[in-house]
Amino acid sequence: DGVMTGYWNAPEETAQALRGGWLHTGDVGHLDEDGYLYVVDRMKDLVIRGGFNVYPRDVEEVLGGHPGVAEVAVVGVPDAEWGERVVACVVASEPIEAADLMAWGAERLAPYKRPREVRFVDALPRNAMGKVVRSALVH
Repeated sequence: DGVMTGYWNAPEETAQALRGGWLHTGDVGHLDEDGYLYVVDRMKDLVIRGGFNVYPRDVEEVLGGHPGVAEVAVVGVPDAEWGERVVACVVASEPIEAADLMAWGAERLAPYKRPREVRFVDALPRNAMGKVVRSALVH
């Protein structure tokens, strides 16, 4: 009750988040040897490819390091063989080919984390808080 009482007009989401007297945020993280907490990503954004967990932030940090990328959001889309496939939605800062960006990722990412598709977009969809709305990118 000290954090929140629920989501507005969303009883199912409220029941999912408020359980056992705790707020379950869906954040994924880890503690280091000194006890510092690192938030890695959100469970609902996790891409599961062939049994491997792919955290979008890991892929976004690598692809975002390419000089032709202004912004990037990574999502999982259904894949009949692997469960999900990794898709990068990219706002380019200069002309860039999808193959070049995929090669950049191939040099820096484990095979299961590599995007299998690059979609170029004019802008990433955002909510009122400025966060990327990943669900709007999955289609």
